[in-house]
Amino acid sequence: MVSRLLLLTLSTALATGALADEAPIKIGIPVGLSGANSVVAPSVVQSAELAVEEINAAGGVLGRKLELEIADDASGAAGAQKAFDALVFQKEVNAIITMETSAARNAGLPIISKGDIPFIYTSFYEGRSCNPNLFVNAWVPEQQVPPVVDHFMKSEKAKKFFLVGSDYAFGRGMLQFSRAYIEKAGGEVVGEEYLPMEGTDWTAIISKLKSSGAEALITSTAGGSPNVTLTKQLRGAGVTLPYGNLAVDEGTAKSMGADAAGIFISASYVTSIDSQANKDFLAAMGKKFAGELRTPNDLSVPQYEGVYLYKAAVEKAGSTDTKAVLAALAEVSFTGPRGPVTMNKQHHAPLTMYLGQVQEDGSVKIAGTFENVDPGEQCPGL
Repeated sequence: MVSRLLLLTLSTALATGALADEAPIKIGIPVGLSGANSVVAPSVVQSAELAVEEINAAGGVLGRKLELEIADDASGAAGAQKAFDALVFQKEVNAIITMETSAARNAGLPIISKGDIPFIYTSFYEGRSCNPNLFVNAWVPEQQVPPVVDHFMKSEKAKKFFLVGSDYAFGRGMLQFSRAYIEKAGGEVVGEEYLPMEGTDWTAIISKLKSSGAEALITSTAGGSPNVTLTKQLRGAGVTLPYGNLAVDEGTAKSMGADAAGIFISASYVTSIDSQANKDFLAAMGKKFAGELRTPNDLSVPQYEGVYLYKAAVEKAGSTDTKAVLAALAEVSFTGPRGPVTMNKQHHAPLTMYLGQVQEDGSVKIAGTFENVDPGEQCPGL
């Protein structure tokens, strides 16, 4: 006869298993709620919140609800180490999906490897960050730089370029690619200057720019506040050169007011994309957040789509098992505000890119569309 103790043990085990099957799937979002990214981080969180609300309202993922765990990474390496560690080993999230600075991403990757969970990176970046657990659904230099440089050389007849960046991986990586592309196209870089990521005084660099003989300016700063301070000081100094910003998003441009008018950007998302998916997304964001809505942008929309890509991978895998989900992430696709996105090119995604110019009201007018732009060689070993 089976003892009462054995029956109780079996009953408890079955109940525990059932509860595990019904427990929420946790998505960790370490993001710069303070520091350089604090201007754009709220829009990233809002996009994730909408995606989770929609998915849960439709029945969740494999019958389980999604749950967000948000942590401030302070936009840098030290904060990211703490945020990733807390999310992975204390909150025990099933995946990390987030937009971060390159410094924060690089600091978090060893923790991702140790914890062995999927990491969907939703921020545009300098490229070639490779890890078996890392997938990227945002643009890299091969997709973003050519539309700006080509426009300046053909439409503005510019041959001499001045480059300005924040002194960290993204700023230097983007401008290194830009220099190579400019020189290959027959142009010349007449100056290249950097300021620390948290720097705010661009006076000396602007002085060098004005005396350089440059015919166009390209900048690559830490997303958020450095864009605001640099552009404000450029306008105050009377700089009127054709200006391409490789780091400004539409939301930040709107916060800059008239200072942003005329800036050229190259992005995988602008709010003026004329598709039903984008219209539905904007309507849903407006309904959910109303007067608190932060402008959806090229950093927040990939976050929304990243949550849906993870959902698709878990459903294809049939579980949240890391190995199975990672295999599925290279195969699944999601059609969202930017169109269809599949991270099948060495853990990166071909993307439709838009050349846009910021208008007086902060909106972005599309000046050119480039479909299905390949990210190029990013992680050949994956």
